[in-house]
Amino acid sequence: MPIKAVVWDIDDTIFDYASADTTGMRAHLTAEGLLERYESAERALERWRLLTQRHWARFGAGGVTFEAQRRDRVRDFLDAPDLSDAVADAWYLRYVGHYESAWSLFPDTVPTLDALADGYRHAVLSNSALAVQDRKLRLLGVRDRFEAVLCAADLGFSKPAAEAFHAACTALGLAPAEIAYVGDQPEIDARGARDAGLLGIWLDRDGTTGAAPSGVHRIRRLSELPALLRADTRFGAPSTFG
Repeated sequence: MPIKAVVWDIDDTIFDYASADTTGMRAHLTAEGLLERYESAERALERWRLLTQRHWARFGAGGVTFEAQRRDRVRDFLDAPDLSDAVADAWYLRYVGHYESAWSLFPDTVPTLDALADGYRHAVLSNSALAVQDRKLRLLGVRDRFEAVLCAADLGFSKPAAEAFHAACTALGLAPAEIAYVGDQPEIDARGARDAGLLGIWLDRDGTTGAAPSGVHRIRRLSELPALLRADTRFGAPSTFG
């Protein structure tokens, strides 16, 4: 069964989240006068990212709402457990202002979408919230490239759950075997897609040492994606992508 559509992750796949997060948080901490709490801006950013991973895991497991994990992240970062929801939200929104000023797509995003425009349909599946990701895609100028944008906070389940991937299939009206999923996380994105019956593709921009998870394909840049889709490697042809 040929691939008819590509479903995309957003952050660190088509959108340079890591760079925007670094630049935005550094500017925010400077504006808030918080850099002196840490040995360096890098240490502050490391703590923020660890807290982000921790609270996103809680959200992904269904233990808290999207808004609650965000507020708890701020409370933990500031070591202020009694911070009110309103104050936590205001602090986060000030951070978002700095973060958004640093937004950019990866240089290979638009050329790859252009290369695939005629042969494939496109959608997004993200472990975030629709209000966040839809706005992001619009401000970055690519929202009209995608038929559907689906997000965990609105679906009620998140990647790597098969239900999340199958929701994308339903939105496109296609069988899992007709869809490729592209994301930067080998387990959550690529293996999760594979287990749900999609073609799982891991975008490994950093060149991670070691093999890709069994049954998924690894690419180093999005410009490799058109050739991979044409190769039909899932059905027995040899893969040159690892």
